[in-house]
Amino acid sequence: MLETLSRDEDLWVFGYGSLMWRPGFDYVESALAWVHGYHRSLCIFSHVHRGTPERPGLVLGLDRGGCCQGVAFRVAARDRERTVRYLRERELVTAVYLEKTVGVRFAEGSCVNALAYVVDRSHRQYAGRLPIEEMTRLVAEGVGLTGDNPSYVRNTYEHLMQLDIHDADLAEIVRRLDRCSCRTVPAASAGQDI
Repeated sequence: MLETLSRDEDLWVFGYGSLMWRPGFDYVESALAWVHGYHRSLCIFSHVHRGTPERPGLVLGLDRGGCCQGVAFRVAARDRERTVRYLRERELVTAVYLEKTVGVRFAEGSCVNALAYVVDRSHRQYAGRLPIEEMTRLVAEGVGLTGDNPSYVRNTYEHLMQLDIHDADLAEIVRRLDRCSCRTVPAASAGQDI
């Protein structure tokens, strides 16, 4: 994947979930950006960070089709290898994500290639498009090594709103979680996705 990106150039990374608000790596700049051909979706059963294999949570994936607004981060070339190593440790824990180069477009119209982690639809953790009731149930019950699933969803939703990015599914799940008064415990870390 990274062979398509020159080692001498700065690296762009596209975040659409927790990477937007907790990248975990040094970057030179960040900006809102769009990826076409993929959309943000609660489509991954979390078996580690927000659930277990016996009681999976549900986390975001970049799934094919549509368009996704997120944040693109520019990483200095000198930090490239360290950043990629960190991202692989964070995102490829169970190999449910595929490392890809995607084209991202900025508001003023310029485009760059960026590193992104998209869902592997053939992986056993791929949930696909579930009914909203099932998504809410999985989120409400999910707890993993990194913390509870409702905190992850609420935190992501709140950060999306701060960036003026609207996600109807996340908004509805947060509304449903609030209605059922799902109590959450503070997570040790609010970042990991799987």
